[in-house]
Amino acid sequence: MAMNSKQDALLPVYLVVGEDALKRDTVMRRLRARLSSLGDLSFNSDEFSGDIALGSDIVAACNTVPFASPVRLVEVRATDKLKKADAEEIVSYLDAPSDTTVLALVAEKLPKNTRLYKAVAKHGASAVIDCAPVKHYQLPKMVRSMAVGHGVTLTEGAAAKLVELVGEDTVRLDGEVGKIALAHRGADAVNEHEVVALVSRTAEVKPWEFVDAFSARDARKCLLYMGRMRSESSYALLARCTTRLRELVCVRSLIDRGDQRGVAAALKRPDWQVKNHVAWAQGFTVEELRCALVSARDTERAMKSGSDAQTAFLEWMLAVVAHRDSV
Repeated sequence: MAMNSKQDALLPVYLVVGEDALKRDTVMRRLRARLSSLGDLSFNSDEFSGDIALGSDIVAACNTVPFASPVRLVEVRATDKLKKADAEEIVSYLDAPSDTTVLALVAEKLPKNTRLYKAVAKHGASAVIDCAPVKHYQLPKMVRSMAVGHGVTLTEGAAAKLVELVGEDTVRLDGEVGKIALAHRGADAVNEHEVVALVSRTAEVKPWEFVDAFSARDARKCLLYMGRMRSESSYALLARCTTRLRELVCVRSLIDRGDQRGVAAALKRPDWQVKNHVAWAQGFTVEELRCALVSARDTERAMKSGSDAQTAFLEWMLAVVAHRDSV
């Protein structure tokens, strides 16, 4: 393909990989726009879905000569769902790819040790485009950036509330921001109350959010979160809470020795994951933590011996988070 400079040169293949669907869509939108500026893509593009596509059909599309354009686009969605034999045909094609086709492989996950990943990577550092999602704590900041693109601003509280209601799917977050922008009136920033009024809750509470509320001994939040958790069993929640209690026992021991700075090392966790552990541990006495672990054992036995699992876990959880000398 004739390009203005080496910097502008398109590669014969790109792997757009990562769990952030909005990033993937943005990359593909920009790639299509760039190729459209070179010629008419309506006659020069093919799309495939990896779960049903044949490698031979994808390769044939890549080897098709473009019509009234210097370049074609072949896009393969869900590349990570290609059968091994079909992926191998693409690997073979990439040994000598067409110089008039851009092959865009789009996937949520594709391990770096796979032959297909390696076949793409050998075409240059920019051949693999990382679309990994941002950390949960970074999402409110991202949402506020999205809002600017839609012509409105969101307060920090509004952005955090939107993430709480919608979850981590960036495509859905962007869609909700767009709807909020259409409904918003005036130049003031969108506040938390407006988000609550306009957005329905669709996100399921993450297990770690429940465990954090449990650690903070916030019974109201625990009950609220339990009603918003559809896929986590009572057995799994009990196991998670028990693990956290063991961590807090360790932290209490460090506190009693005056070594609060050694929490991350002792738990073998990064600092940001244990930033609240000291405060949570200080919210329990040593005896409360000991009794909570003993009663967790008894609760598990009861759950496995015919007692209603959800009721048994709920009673145990409420007893542990209650502020009293024993449980």
